[in-house]
Amino acid sequence: MDWTDSWLDLALGSSCVACARPGRLLCRACEEDLPREAREVRPDPCPPGLVPSYAAAEYADPVRRMILLHKERGCFALARPLGHLLADPVRAAVASSGRTLLVPVPSRRAVVRARGHDATGRIARVAVAVLRAEGVDIKLSGLLRLREGVADQSGLTARERAENLSGRIAVHPGRLRRLARSGMAVTAIVCDDVLTTGSTAREAQRALEAVGVPVGAISCVAATRRRHPVAGDRGRGVPLPK
Repeated sequence: MDWTDSWLDLALGSSCVACARPGRLLCRACEEDLPREAREVRPDPCPPGLVPSYAAAEYADPVRRMILLHKERGCFALARPLGHLLADPVRAAVASSGRTLLVPVPSRRAVVRARGHDATGRIARVAVAVLRAEGVDIKLSGLLRLREGVADQSGLTARERAENLSGRIAVHPGRLRRLARSGMAVTAIVCDDVLTTGSTAREAQRALEAVGVPVGAISCVAATRRRHPVAGDRGRGVPLPK
């Protein structure tokens, strides 16, 4: 344990979410053990027309705990490692030409107010910073917004999620106009923290494509165990449950 970890343990009583070692919320050893290669994944069943989707990890501990603590408990120190995880699937999906827009799925305003922060947006900012430092032509873009009437998605089936979101994600008109005035060729990558049924990602894709913004892929930090490897590539998919 270095002096930084000792100070954190004394001042905050914190410990690693993975190994419970006193000090950082994610110790250096456990951070080094996090996944370092993106996997192509598909929901099962998959929403029709969903573009290729990528995830850095399975939605299981310690990544699951990291996501929940960052999102629900405001453990902002976890944004950096989560952002680095998100950068991997985004990197795998970046367009070969033109600028890439990383577009987070929008959260309900009431949820953002209750949490005190936009969790997905915070992680996405880190991912963009990582990729821009590597020379990738990418920009974070808050193009999407949620219309009123969207219920909490937790506990809903895949069909119920799709019905709940149908037509409820839209593009900010002002931000779209600014993008159009730039005249720059862009491809969007929709990002989220977790891919579950794919309903949210598919609705975000629909909203962007409806106004002429091409969507190249979906990128997420983690995918739930409902995912299975893409056909013909079982070695790269997220593991099936035992």
